[in-house]
Amino acid sequence: MGQIQDWRGQQIEIARSAGGVVAAAAPWENVVRTGVQPWPPPELVVQAASDGDPDAVRRRLDLLEGIPAVAVTADAVSFARSLVENRVVPRTAEADALHIAIAAAGGMEYLLTWNCRHIANAQIRGKIEELARLRGFEPPILCTPEELMETDQ
Repeated sequence: MGQIQDWRGQQIEIARSAGGVVAAAAPWENVVRTGVQPWPPPELVVQAASDGDPDAVRRRLDLLEGIPAVAVTADAVSFARSLVENRVVPRTAEADALHIAIAAAGGMEYLLTWNCRHIANAQIRGKIEELARLRGFEPPILCTPEELMETDQ
């Protein structure tokens, strides 16, 4: 773990992988930046960032400004439906299914999340991977930022 200065000027804890992926430990600072392109799923992240206190909303949307986004394609929506219909992800968590599907259809290598109930969950990971491959997608690695940290060797 290391520290960086966030958009408020405060020091925050970060995790850094051997491949250079950096993820912040605070949820709204968890915009993943890689050597290629950062990506939040567009509509879902903007929708979630737009809820709540107006000052916090402005700060969140400012943080997301200018970050390229992966498109929500028909393939992603279809895969998300499949995750729900096959009871891999519950109907109450359709947005989580869409996060997984966008990452898979968009060819993302990792989907970093603090959501261990419906996304980074070892109990369902195999089912997600199987359904992704049946649709012709290479599934992303679903993990928390902590799982992606460098190790001392």
